[in-house]
Amino acid sequence: MGKLKRHKIGLFSAVMLALNSLIGSGWLFGAGSAAKIAGPAAVLSWILGAVIIISIALTYVELGSMFPESGGMSRYAQYSHGPLLGFIAAWANWISLVTLVPMEAVAAVQYMSSWPWSWANWTKNFIKNGDITFKGIGVVFIFMLIFTMINFWSVKIMTHFTNLISIFKILLPTLTIVTLICSGFHEHNFGTNIHEFMPYGSRSIFEATSVSGIIMSYDAFQTIINMGGELKNPRKNIVRGVLISMLITAAIYIMLQVTFIGAVEPSMLAKVDWHGIDFTSPFADLAILMGINWLVILLYLDAFVSPFGTGVAFVATASRALAAMTHTRHLPKWLGRINQKYMIPRYAMATDLILAVILVSLFRNWNLLATVITASTLIAYLTGPVTVMTLRKIRPDLARPFKPRYMPWLAPIAFVLTSLAIYWSMWPTTIQVILVIALGLPIYFYYEIRYQHSDLKKQLHNCWWMIGYLIFMSFMSYIGSNGFGGQNWIKYPFDFVVIIVVSLLFYYWGVKSGRDQLDPYAEHIVQNKNKQK
Repeated sequence: MGKLKRHKIGLFSAVMLALNSLIGSGWLFGAGSAAKIAGPAAVLSWILGAVIIISIALTYVELGSMFPESGGMSRYAQYSHGPLLGFIAAWANWISLVTLVPMEAVAAVQYMSSWPWSWANWTKNFIKNGDITFKGIGVVFIFMLIFTMINFWSVKIMTHFTNLISIFKILLPTLTIVTLICSGFHEHNFGTNIHEFMPYGSRSIFEATSVSGIIMSYDAFQTIINMGGELKNPRKNIVRGVLISMLITAAIYIMLQVTFIGAVEPSMLAKVDWHGIDFTSPFADLAILMGINWLVILLYLDAFVSPFGTGVAFVATASRALAAMTHTRHLPKWLGRINQKYMIPRYAMATDLILAVILVSLFRNWNLLATVITASTLIAYLTGPVTVMTLRKIRPDLARPFKPRYMPWLAPIAFVLTSLAIYWSMWPTTIQVILVIALGLPIYFYYEIRYQHSDLKKQLHNCWWMIGYLIFMSFMSYIGSNGFGGQNWIKYPFDFVVIIVVSLLFYYWGVKSGRDQLDPYAEHIVQNKNKQK
């Protein structure tokens, strides 16, 4: 027991680990990207993104404090609705984690392509019209290989690497905010009336939330919940860790957006408007225009450090998520095999790398990859609000260290907000992501029919609501307003009304479709926890 205790992670370390995952390439590109879509109103997009993710996070905090185990987020849906829903949620979550790896590599390469020095002219060909070129993809592959290799040999190298980078990643955005505000802040850029503040209408605020990587930037709150089994005093520290890391991150991102909008030269805005502000490396380009050379060098350095830190961390997370999915015996056993010397799932890591190569070949720019992550993450998270209320219904007697009274109304709100954010990911990305998630189903059914011989009818009964929901969202994305890539058969804002009403029906159907009793594996965790008291 003593040996185990030594390895427990304290609250400070957990928050630092979460911040390391939360502050990735989102801060390098998110502000520039959101301002281009929504103008000054992009500040509201960051606030909206934080509200959506915190509302989802609170449902998972209740689940995480009930079942403090490593990799828990990919299992909760199984506890309330059986293995099929558990598999869909875990598969969608794994897709989003794997996509984060090429996205961080693309971020580093995109900043490289705008290096202002004459000796670095060879990097200019890495990006063309915002997309990674064939040459650039070669460099992305090399970076992904390095991320994987750092993880391939030792957890120790990986941990030292992330601890070192965490502090740098918090200091540099803060330094950028202070320096740019002190060097020249044009408050008139925010406009003097609502039309100047919101030049492209209210719709652009919602679009920016999903398309410019805002939700993706907040996504890594799950780091703390997935480490539940390794935390000291998990019952209190899961809640504290998630809320502290989320609030720090939200404050940094919102201030970065405010800084970016205030730092753009009014003369440039007068010429091209917000839609025309197109920086390859937003903050570095601003610092070059202002002549702050030392900040330019630091930003180009961070364009390696931030994505490398996050890329390395997510290679570890994605490989463990894939390895964990083999425990339910719906994927080949060898994928979960752990290397005995280094205790690392190497086969899962190699599989993730191959998939990352395919993804970056299909989605060739940062924004597209960020949107794929947003949609797949949100589909995985959808199960949280349904699971938390289903478990309250089937096992009200379970010990819940975090049991807020507001959960019965927060859960449906979180479900509706998540549905809207999936819709904001825009057609055709919505259908592409749903198809990638659907690709997992034949694998599941093959293993289920061949090896498990369990009651498929019962599993489908628990899961019809999710299958119906995904079909509805695909259809709605196609017929919805043209601002979100649809055919404009249902115009804005009536498309929002339809999604709010119908997703609420799916939410209540989901809660009604739960299992009759708690999953046996979850029961086992609860009993073990009671024994340890």
